[in-house]
Amino acid sequence: LAMKSYPETVAFLGQFGRFQQVVFFLLCISIVPNGFGAFTLIFLADTPAHYCRVPDVNLTEDWRNAVIPVQVSTAVRSSCTRYRLDVVRNLSDQGYILGRDVNLTSLEEETCKDGWIYSKDIYQSTIITEFDLVCNDQWKKPKLKIFFLLGRKPILFATLALQTTFTFIQVFSVSWSMFTILMVINGLGQMSNYMAALVLGAEILTGNARLLYSSLGTCFGFAVGYMILPVCAYFLRDWKSLLLALSLPCIVYFPFWWFIPESPRWLLCQGRVEEAEAIVRKAARMNKVQAPEVIFEDYLIVSALLLPSARFTMSSGYYGISFNTTHLHSNAYISCFISGAVELPAYVASWLALRYISRRLSIICSLVLTAVLLYFIQLVPEDYSGLSLTLEMVGKFAVTTGFGLMFAYTTELYPTALRNTAAGICNTVARMGSCIMPYLLELRSYSPFLPYIILGSLAVLAAFATILLPESFGRPLPESIQQMQKRDFLLKKHSVVHILLSMYVSRRLNALDIPLPC
Repeated sequence: LAMKSYPETVAFLGQFGRFQQVVFFLLCISIVPNGFGAFTLIFLADTPAHYCRVPDVNLTEDWRNAVIPVQVSTAVRSSCTRYRLDVVRNLSDQGYILGRDVNLTSLEEETCKDGWIYSKDIYQSTIITEFDLVCNDQWKKPKLKIFFLLGRKPILFATLALQTTFTFIQVFSVSWSMFTILMVINGLGQMSNYMAALVLGAEILTGNARLLYSSLGTCFGFAVGYMILPVCAYFLRDWKSLLLALSLPCIVYFPFWWFIPESPRWLLCQGRVEEAEAIVRKAARMNKVQAPEVIFEDYLIVSALLLPSARFTMSSGYYGISFNTTHLHSNAYISCFISGAVELPAYVASWLALRYISRRLSIICSLVLTAVLLYFIQLVPEDYSGLSLTLEMVGKFAVTTGFGLMFAYTTELYPTALRNTAAGICNTVARMGSCIMPYLLELRSYSPFLPYIILGSLAVLAAFATILLPESFGRPLPESIQQMQKRDFLLKKHSVVHILLSMYVSRRLNALDIPLPC
């Protein structure tokens, strides 16, 4: 008899009974904190307008107003320098009059030795104002979070606990160094529990329910969290209050431990057949169906690993456009909310693509559309800011669609024994893109379109690389390396690459008058 695959073995459960519904919705809800956690630095690390603090010394009103230089090109007060206070005080004491007795441009400037005064028009406080991360200390501004992944259910809850705990502890940071160290530790939980939840749900659910979860379910959970962030930040303008509001509610997730099971696939790969059967039998009781006397028999246990490409570019483009949201509109809260709202239709598009279109074609179209739009932004005149905003948001739609596809695609390529580990490695490589994006966006100081050119070029290269990836559309999750090797890989006989190579070899042999082999 032919060995049954896991979906065939548990087909008696149905695809979306009560058991699957509980797993589906609880895992989706557990992903919400990742949405607001991934982009908190948009508000926590934003730099408000600022200028040098002038201590309470004996200065006339005119001299006090003039002690901060005005930049000629922008007509804005300098953020990092002031006229030498001892010189200004001496001129004020002697009764010199500005514009008549003294030319301000001839005075020597000095750094802000007494600190800064920050505008509170938008924020009451940020970590920038808390620790004076401006001017010479601007390089200390946090720009990245570190992401990592290991495990399934235990790691899902361990990383959620890590994220919640250290987000809360960050509130009590007394220095930039302490905040940064806590942020790095917090980063160990950020997004890693997203991947753990994605893999766990993808292995428990089957058929259309798995596709729905891997695309719309997880991505909608992330997008909802993304949209919650600007709403919370709008009402909580103090960085400590914002962190408290984003950390304390996460405590409600820990009772989920008793409702979300371990992956039966993973238990089978560990040889823990009895535990896997117990979970499936419990699912049968919840779904009110009769389980067979013997569920798993002669189950195959193997391991393999395949690292897909294009994840780095997708992550770079997604986070590059997302972190650029504060420059899209004069109001950062509206910009962030629009950027999050665009993700909802994008994830619907990724779900439809997963249902009806091949994986490679969907990803290539997403990458090409992203590249074209990023290139076109450079051609829009400055007066048409609305058109630039529209193009960038359509680009965000395209890259988010591809971003959502890649999560589901990744889980489909690997056998069960290494799915979690391989997905973690892919996610780590992808996060390298998100880590460098804030630094890439700094290139705007040289040319406002340079980041777009780089991201667009990466998208084009990734589109070509995607042609070399295997196809998984309409095929079950591989349980073994043998099943994975049967997929449509790079040099399968009828692949485009193989045909082109065959034509090239044929021409070379003809040119050398060498007969073709039969």
